[in-house]
Amino acid sequence: MSEGVLTLPRTGAMARFRSAAWYFWRLVFVALMVAGAYATWLRITTGLGGVTNLSDRFPWGIWVGFDVLCGVGLAAGGFTLVAAVHIFNIERYKPIVRPAVLTAFLGYLLVVLALLFDLGRPWNIWHPLIMWNPRSVMFEVAWCVTLYSTVLSLEFVPAVLEKLQWRRTLAWLRVISVPLVIAGVILSTLHQSSLGSLFLIVPNKLYPLWYSPMLPVMFFISAVCAGLAMTIFESWHSSRSFGRQLEMPLLNGMARLLAVFLAVFLTIRFLDLLHRDALGLVLINRTETWLFWLESALMAIPTVGHLKKMANETSAINSMQVITKGELSYSNTYPVNGYACTLTAMGGDSASGAPTAATAISCSKAAAFAGADRSRAGL
Repeated sequence: MSEGVLTLPRTGAMARFRSAAWYFWRLVFVALMVAGAYATWLRITTGLGGVTNLSDRFPWGIWVGFDVLCGVGLAAGGFTLVAAVHIFNIERYKPIVRPAVLTAFLGYLLVVLALLFDLGRPWNIWHPLIMWNPRSVMFEVAWCVTLYSTVLSLEFVPAVLEKLQWRRTLAWLRVISVPLVIAGVILSTLHQSSLGSLFLIVPNKLYPLWYSPMLPVMFFISAVCAGLAMTIFESWHSSRSFGRQLEMPLLNGMARLLAVFLAVFLTIRFLDLLHRDALGLVLINRTETWLFWLESALMAIPTVGHLKKMANETSAINSMQVITKGELSYSNTYPVNGYACTLTAMGGDSASGAPTAATAISCSKAAAFAGADRSRAGL
């Protein structure tokens, strides 16, 4: 009776909490949309400088690092899983390829939309496609964004065509699917690394703890990490929203891969600091130093924890394999009903005395024959 009395108030309180949370987050969403609409109106009417207070000395704001660099990095789960499934033939990740491609496609659409706000003259966004400047990093970035957005749309279209049952168009897309996948992986790799190259031309804008000739490589590795983490994050949220069970074996596999890539990233980072004689900067008491250690700790702590878990699981698996092999060896050597010789015949009984040589040889042969018979029988 007490259990029933306690359950109802808790259920009602939980329902009221969920209802309040539902209204709260929708009010937050409406407020953000209104603020965004007002900022868009200011951007169009007063220009980029009027709404951002930027100048020729500081031409970029912090949102560029948020919408372009972080946005593109979070969309890297698409090319990572597509490469794993279609190029490296790791078929077990195939069930989550389409959600990852959809996330990447939406991410790049948001990047293109954000570029319309970032560019001083957004109506000239098509100029890099016609007016080539191969010496410019931005030229390469513009081409990669355009081409990879096109590739992502073509990779996502088959899901729509299957719903519409457009079989001829779907068959044509499947014919070019392999070259399309290869082109997408190449373009995304170039794009992720070129965003790091973008900072190589502004060495005075970055603190020495971050500025490095290895920035293109580090940007690419960090994008792979962000893409895997984003895929795990969205899988968890989609399972809660749609009431579906998590694909834990797949997510655990991606988590292991993520831990390895994070370990590689941190190793490259500190080896690069050592090579540039900049390792002493990590001991200087400055805001940049504390931010550097915070960033490194946020990557190192889960990486070490997961690698330790992987080592424990590997040790347990090896131990179970040794035990299983021992059990199989024992069962193949001795018959089911016990040893080939009695305890008395082997001299184990104190009243029988020591076994004779003939008895020992006879027992050894019997044991060998019994083990051979069991091996042939597959027991």
